[in-house]
Amino acid sequence: MSTTRQDDTRRAFDAAAADFTALGHHLWGPIGAATVTAAGPRSGDRVLDACCGTGASAIPTAHLVGTDGVVDAVDLSAPMIDELRRLSADLPQLRAHQADVTTWDTGGYDVVQSALGIFFFPDMTAGTERLISRARPGGRVVFTIWRGDAMAAAGRHLGLAVAAATGTAPPKEREPHLFDEINQADSYATWLTGLGLTDVDVTVHELHLTVTPKLAWLAITGSGYRGALAKLDPGTVETVRERYLDSLQAHGVTEFDATTLIGAGTAPTVG
Repeated sequence: MSTTRQDDTRRAFDAAAADFTALGHHLWGPIGAATVTAAGPRSGDRVLDACCGTGASAIPTAHLVGTDGVVDAVDLSAPMIDELRRLSADLPQLRAHQADVTTWDTGGYDVVQSALGIFFFPDMTAGTERLISRARPGGRVVFTIWRGDAMAAAGRHLGLAVAAATGTAPPKEREPHLFDEINQADSYATWLTGLGLTDVDVTVHELHLTVTPKLAWLAITGSGYRGALAKLDPGTVETVRERYLDSLQAHGVTEFDATTLIGAGTAPTVG
């Protein structure tokens, strides 16, 4: 992913911050909780939570490590970090940072984790390797990604709705990405092992969201998909919403597949 695309992603999540927490009750929360379960942070641990959003994994981790531990939660989006600071005001062990985690210098963490973040890096492999290097030798490393086409239906129908509402051509197919090659359990495990992790285990976390008009639209406004609405006036956005919901209904979409792959492993040891 280019730096320009990374900037577009950041702006999309900046705009989505207001609805991100609301969507989290249905989507980010369960995924974050499953990520934390796989990571298994303990009291007193030092944890790096990369691409933290509003804290779906960082906040439960902070509760587990307690006041003797530390959670450094890092995200590019300032509005996301502002919301996380508000939500974690009673958790002094959680330190929220607005920064690029691929240049994060602090290391020696007992746990390094990222829920749905690593595929946004300009270079997914280099960024993930950087995160792995932040763990102490033998530390726990856990990265969660979408499985296959999870949540892609929302994006496809949004693209068609925007095209219809604006009289423009339907969106082009997304450029090929490393994610497309590793979004199944076996290929993901092989990739993580190739990055130097040992004892790699990939868990399939099944999650399906029942589509209602409210939830279907929240999946857009509370996620990176909101970027598609950024340059549209309010009236056009309302037309997009109507076309989007009509498209979902016409194609019989009654649920969104939100299944993830949780890859866990052990950081390389010295010597």
